[in-house]
Amino acid sequence: MALAALLLLLLGRLGLGAPGQGAGTWSRFARLPYPQDQLFLHDTFPDGFLWGAGSAAYQTEGGWRQGGKGASVWDTFAHRPATPPGAAPPGPVGGDVASDSYNNLFRDVEGLRRLGVSHYRFSLSWARLLPNGTAPPNPAGLAHYGRLLARLREMGVEPVVTLYHWDLPQALQDAFGGWASPVLPQLFRDYAELCFRHFGGQVRYWLTMDNPYVVAWHGYGTGRLPPGVRGGPRLGYLAAHHLLQAHAKVWHLYNDHFRPAQRGKVSIALSSHWIKPQRMTEKNIKECQKSLDFVLGWFAKPIFIDGDYPESMRSNLSSLLPEFSEAEKKYIKGTADFFGLSFGATLSFQLLDSHMKFQQLESISLRQLLYWISSEYNNPQIFIVENSWFVSGTTKRDDAKYIYYLKKFIMETLKAIRYDGVNVFGYTVWSLLDGFEWHRGYSIRRGLFYVDFQSHDKKLMPKSSVLFYEKVIEKNGFPPLPENQPIEGIFPCGFAWGIVDNYIEVDTTPAQFLDSSVYVWDVHQTKKLIKVDGVYASKRKRHCVDFAAIRLQISLLQEMHVTHFHFSLKWSLILPLGNLSLINHTLVHYYQCFASELLRVNITPVVALWQPMIENQELPVSLAKYGAWENTETVQAFVEYARFCFTSLGDHVKFWITMNEPSVKNLTYTAGHNLLKAHAKVWHLYDKEFRRSQKGKISIALQADWVEPACPFSRNDQEVADRILEFDVGWLAEPIFGNGDYPEVMRAWLHRINSVDLYNFHLPYFSEDEKKLIQGSFDFFALSHYTTTLVGSEKEDAVKYDHYLEVQMINDITWLHSPSRVAVVPWGLRKLLKWVKSKYGDVPVYVMANGIDDDQNMVHDKLRVYYIQNYINEALKAYTLDNVNLQGYFVYSFNDKTAPKYGLYSYVANQYEPKPSLKHYREIIDNNGFPGPETPELLCPEEVASCPKCHFFRTRKSLLAFISFLFVAFIVTIFFITYYSKRVERRYK
Repeated sequence: MALAALLLLLLGRLGLGAPGQGAGTWSRFARLPYPQDQLFLHDTFPDGFLWGAGSAAYQTEGGWRQGGKGASVWDTFAHRPATPPGAAPPGPVGGDVASDSYNNLFRDVEGLRRLGVSHYRFSLSWARLLPNGTAPPNPAGLAHYGRLLARLREMGVEPVVTLYHWDLPQALQDAFGGWASPVLPQLFRDYAELCFRHFGGQVRYWLTMDNPYVVAWHGYGTGRLPPGVRGGPRLGYLAAHHLLQAHAKVWHLYNDHFRPAQRGKVSIALSSHWIKPQRMTEKNIKECQKSLDFVLGWFAKPIFIDGDYPESMRSNLSSLLPEFSEAEKKYIKGTADFFGLSFGATLSFQLLDSHMKFQQLESISLRQLLYWISSEYNNPQIFIVENSWFVSGTTKRDDAKYIYYLKKFIMETLKAIRYDGVNVFGYTVWSLLDGFEWHRGYSIRRGLFYVDFQSHDKKLMPKSSVLFYEKVIEKNGFPPLPENQPIEGIFPCGFAWGIVDNYIEVDTTPAQFLDSSVYVWDVHQTKKLIKVDGVYASKRKRHCVDFAAIRLQISLLQEMHVTHFHFSLKWSLILPLGNLSLINHTLVHYYQCFASELLRVNITPVVALWQPMIENQELPVSLAKYGAWENTETVQAFVEYARFCFTSLGDHVKFWITMNEPSVKNLTYTAGHNLLKAHAKVWHLYDKEFRRSQKGKISIALQADWVEPACPFSRNDQEVADRILEFDVGWLAEPIFGNGDYPEVMRAWLHRINSVDLYNFHLPYFSEDEKKLIQGSFDFFALSHYTTTLVGSEKEDAVKYDHYLEVQMINDITWLHSPSRVAVVPWGLRKLLKWVKSKYGDVPVYVMANGIDDDQNMVHDKLRVYYIQNYINEALKAYTLDNVNLQGYFVYSFNDKTAPKYGLYSYVANQYEPKPSLKHYREIIDNNGFPGPETPELLCPEEVASCPKCHFFRTRKSLLAFISFLFVAFIVTIFFITYYSKRVERRYK
């Protein structure tokens, strides 16, 4: 990881920024090393980093008529009739009660204590302190916030106080028109002075206002938010003008009159989105820069640079945009002691005006935004004062989606600090507790603590995100852990290093010299061969050398240095009618040749009798047509097919797979039942009739991706993960490797859901004889593993929710993903292998397929290099640290021709080219793992694959040498006799 950090830093850390320099952000991040830049960073934040949580008065306080509070514009806005007359409201109205924090002050503070935060951001209600917006103040309001600050001081929690978080007193809107009036900046200054005098001795961090973009544009331009004035762009820009003037007045007030005594800092909370170009062109990048200018730069440039609006705004908006005098520019410039940043669900994809995207793509990259701010505004100290995402309003305490967004944002902040040199000194989760979410009401939740809004006491209940965040705070980030580090070591002698090709390329086109027809060469006219009708030469026996396609594939495999090659036979082509009445002898001979040629170059063939494919499940048409595996006749047909394969290929194949990756997603319970019986019968057939003479081994290969609880602290999510593993893997594994019957979890679950009449799924029963037949029908445990899935119990996204198993699929957006969005999670393989051992004992295990898709571009094969390196290292951990009896590992797949985007060989213009991942895999094979300086040398005897036809020659090497000597001597003798005979003839002539 240190090397990755160095590479990133070499690409340029931040220096002093200036307007327009942020435009380099997009090109910089487009050329960062892949995939290293996207990997999870195990590191900690700088010492003294501030961790906190936040809330806003109107969202959480409630008590809108208590303690002398006046009405705010949000009170008025929320009380407007939103439903037809006479209809019952859908739920709580606005922030009248919300989380009732006004009456539960100590409850909220206890939540902070549990988290272990260093600061708490909250806002003062202007209408609670000044009910009419101006003097006189409300003693009850002053007392309320005084108690909160005192309690925070007792706990050692730093208050970060926002003077104005959207809840303007309604009296000021009625009397002056709110922020559309030039009177408001002075009134805001008066309100701020009251707050500084009463609370300033206990507050080190002040924020004048939150997200002025939303207040100005949607409060006075579009009217989407309070006070709901639809004044159009002109009024929106005017309101923003006054907000900037108000902020500057308050900063100068503090700086001139309160800073010397109180020694605090004052800034403003500016919100922003992130935007990325549709294509990396200079024009699109300029449009992205303009988008940020119009939202964040609108307020940031006047404050942090020169007191004036961005040039892109001034040139595009002409008379719509108010102008600052030179004196005002000087007055506004520099009125912030740090950069307060708000980023997340409030603005992104919600309140960002679509016209301000300038036809580019909105994104949620906090890291790139931080870099842009630092580049654009002279590398300021940045305090993230609001950040998070949201979950559905119906989600209760297992808020997995929220956790993974939080993890992403914190990780991006850490990378911005460690990789990019951005000066971030604090982070604030939004929010401490569930509350009223502005224009989205109670349809979403953003709190760390759950609040039942229908309850009377509004008790706080910690969500899973509380457990996650408090651990982050405790560890000050994500420190490296031993299990996250690669290990050194090697695999045992005889370890199977393999490659997979679902179906080998079959080309049975005969060589030209096998044609029995007679031809003559027309040397006078056509200059071509002409077939002589009715005349035929004698036919000769086919030989393996006749198949040119085999030689090419064998040579490609040799280049890999693999010891094993895994492929599947095509039942539908070998026995087209599903029985022995019609046999494709040419194809069988081709398979025999392929296997014998593999043995000749010391590569062990690993052959699957059947692998399901899309068309007819790769069954003979006659079987697919009549129920496939639903029909018990398919079981007997499979047994006869297996007997034929063992007889025809058994001399060459010592490593059999009955069924390769039968897809449980597409199996009915009846089909799975018959499939298990077919496997068991074939295993016993081999065991009784072929094992003694052929000395091979046989088992079934199951697809087994790991399933991880989305909330690692949730018992409900753990139960869901266990259930999915049993349905996905245990369904077919438990009868064979366990007790001969289906997992009890499956039966109990199906009984439960069938009992409520929602479903009628019948899981068949095995007879006692069938259980004995199936149990133990294995020689090893073969599994295919590609990725890891997160599952949760809370329904969050209907598209990814499985009602049958009551499971929510979750995505960890910090994980590395392939182009097809498959998650790259190496540690999932180790967990799976440990799970297999814990359930089924010390069974020999083979990872029969493990691979990832990647971009066809050779440069992007770096993802597969990373994948192979780290998955094999996790397999090594399972072998060395967990004592899993791991005996082999196979990469998926051989080439892009048969498995596009998965191959270690590319296939372009009828040519195979090795990818960098092939060379990397070969190096691992040659080293038998990852040996280090202290790894003891392992001397392994050279293994030679069994070749029955080669045995005669291997055991008679001396005889063969003697015969060869006699043959050479005979040829030499004939040569000399002929030579001297001709000399004698010439002499006599």
